[in-house]
Amino acid sequence: MHSHSAGRSSRPTRRALLGTIAGVAAVGATGGYAWNRLGHDSGDDGGTTADGAGTGSNTGKQTFERLSSPDRTVVRGSDGGTLATFTDGARTAVLTGPTRTFSERRTTESKVTTDAWVRVLPHTWQQGMEKSAWFKSWFGKTLGDTSADVFAVAFQYSSAGAPAKHNADDVRYAGTAHFGPRNSKVANPLDFAYYDEQSDFYDYLGVPWDFDGTRVQPEQARYGCVDCSGFQRLVWGYRMGFPMHNTNTKGTGLPRRAYAIAAYGPGQVVIPHTGTKQATDLSILQPGDLVFFAIIKDRPDFIDHVGIYMGLDDQGRHRFYSSRSAANGPTMGDLSGHALLDGTDFYARGFRSARRL
Repeated sequence: MHSHSAGRSSRPTRRALLGTIAGVAAVGATGGYAWNRLGHDSGDDGGTTADGAGTGSNTGKQTFERLSSPDRTVVRGSDGGTLATFTDGARTAVLTGPTRTFSERRTTESKVTTDAWVRVLPHTWQQGMEKSAWFKSWFGKTLGDTSADVFAVAFQYSSAGAPAKHNADDVRYAGTAHFGPRNSKVANPLDFAYYDEQSDFYDYLGVPWDFDGTRVQPEQARYGCVDCSGFQRLVWGYRMGFPMHNTNTKGTGLPRRAYAIAAYGPGQVVIPHTGTKQATDLSILQPGDLVFFAIIKDRPDFIDHVGIYMGLDDQGRHRFYSSRSAANGPTMGDLSGHALLDGTDFYARGFRSARRL
């Protein structure tokens, strides 16, 4: 069963619910993140600067090729180039589109330039679905679509600054996100506990939420905040439509904590969790995969952090995007640990597994 927001008639507006804290999460975008794409600014893609170019035609004959490890269908254009990849058992699809550059000058000099657009299929992919009527209609509309995809939506919450967006109920559904309220017991701002975790997507929104008939209430102190797994639920659940539940056990859709998403989340495991060993074979990863980390010093086998794999940065390094305490929110940057999967830095040493939703 799907979780859902409590109806407007049963709750006050965002401003009435949260009163004077409504502006706490607002941060100026000066010196913040940049998302460069096609040189136009639509109402739902987070701000743009011209820096995009097409990567080939999507017209002409298309062929569908089956590959394994994992089992997947690759769509190729008339020139043999890859147009899209669909993985059996997953709803995440990666389509080739105009090149975009993602950067975050506040926390890193690195940039990610990619022609990958991460979309969510209406159905879990299985072999042969390219012959179905729904797929032909969906693919025809989606290939070449430049509306906000998973990456664009994720960057609408950048801790470095993102413009606020409100829905018809006056709920701020996008804009600068923070990790959590200040933890007064920790003095070092680069400590992983400097800002408190436990903020879920409904805390960011400031609205109550129903999970299979059980209503949970947001905490006022956590308005505008999401921890690492709460951020994934905000992007993939609230924005992209994956069902969610509020436990850390098996269930329909996305569970609450990072370790539970790794173990029980939807989709397919592409890098299995094998204990305390760093995952080093990154060739199987594709943009949009969830990547999981063991970052507690005394528990090197326990998954306690999750991010979104972005692909290679301009240094040829495997970079990810996640909500972290040191940056006080979603970041692709390098404060208190580089956001990299390869090498010997903190997060790379803790990288354990990956899942394709």
